[in-house]
Amino acid sequence: MGSLSRDELQHWLRLTLTPGVGDGTSRKLLAAFGLPEAVFAQPQAALLQVVSQAQANALAQQPSELDGLVELTWQWLQAAPGRNRIVTLADAAYPASLLDTADPPLLLYLMGPPQFELSQLDRSLAVVGSRNPTPQGASNARAFGHALTQAGVSVVSGLALGIDGAAHEGALEGAAGNDAFLATVAVVGTGLDRVYPARHRQLAHRIAQQGLLVSELPLGTPPLTQNFPKRNRIIAGLTRGTLVVEAALQSGSLITARLAVEQGKEVFAIPGSIHAPQSRGCHALIRQGAKLVETVKDIFEDLNLRIESAPAKPAAPVSAGPQDEPPLLAALGHDPVSLDALVARTGWPAAQLQAQLLELELSGEVARLPGGLFQRVGHA
Repeated sequence: MGSLSRDELQHWLRLTLTPGVGDGTSRKLLAAFGLPEAVFAQPQAALLQVVSQAQANALAQQPSELDGLVELTWQWLQAAPGRNRIVTLADAAYPASLLDTADPPLLLYLMGPPQFELSQLDRSLAVVGSRNPTPQGASNARAFGHALTQAGVSVVSGLALGIDGAAHEGALEGAAGNDAFLATVAVVGTGLDRVYPARHRQLAHRIAQQGLLVSELPLGTPPLTQNFPKRNRIIAGLTRGTLVVEAALQSGSLITARLAVEQGKEVFAIPGSIHAPQSRGCHALIRQGAKLVETVKDIFEDLNLRIESAPAKPAAPVSAGPQDEPPLLAALGHDPVSLDALVARTGWPAAQLQAQLLELELSGEVARLPGGLFQRVGHA
């Protein structure tokens, strides 16, 4: 991949900043005239064959914020050559899977080891879900992320709290020690000079060491609500399919799943408790034709992928069998349950149950949920 000169950078940024000229119109201009430099060299009569009069007038004016953004971006590129880089729509390194989507970004900002390119994502899966998962959901996301990277599949997600973060964490753990493998890609909704949410700052730094941070947004872009659903098309577009771990019915993860379907890609969903709001989105997807997933093997079979290296541990949480699990865990089942319900199920005094629940909580077998509920946590 050739690096951009400062003049080339200026022309690309000017195109993205021109008011009234969005990505769709920009792609039409590039198809008609070639690179941005050629677009801005066209007489207005030629531009009017492609755009409206108002758009042609806007293209003739340099945006007031252009010089500042060019300087900021140029300094960012020079601060870490090779690690900080920009892939343009005209670049040979632009991922073909995104070119085939309805709305490919003009620019992709990348941060990560120079040997990693988005074109390496031919074996990749989007793993997305709720920002407020159940303990079991977070555990599932981490376990699947771990198993996928151990089997040679890159994990793509959005760096959000909850399922996204757990999937990235699991992917990094599964690929630990294999610096040649692109473990995970985080497609973010801000400029790459910012980290959102702030509590994922360390995670973002780790991803930048063994994966890639990706954004279509200019440097300095703050976390704006409208940018997060928009980035989901990139998450879906970069990958072979999308796994939804947990999602409420109004979850942004369902947007990613819908986009994946529109792109002709597979959607997978992990079922959950019928009592958990975070499971309803997954159950809706399954009713609509998404493949129900219990282990990573289900995904590999559907995508016709070969497991390149056997996972060191099972892909999905596996509970102890009825014969070797403590009676209280058997009484808990797998759904959130109240202390009163456990008293009714076991016949044990509440004080005895509370003591045992505390022991199980400290050992990581049980999680305490809001509303005085308890839920067992499966382990990979």
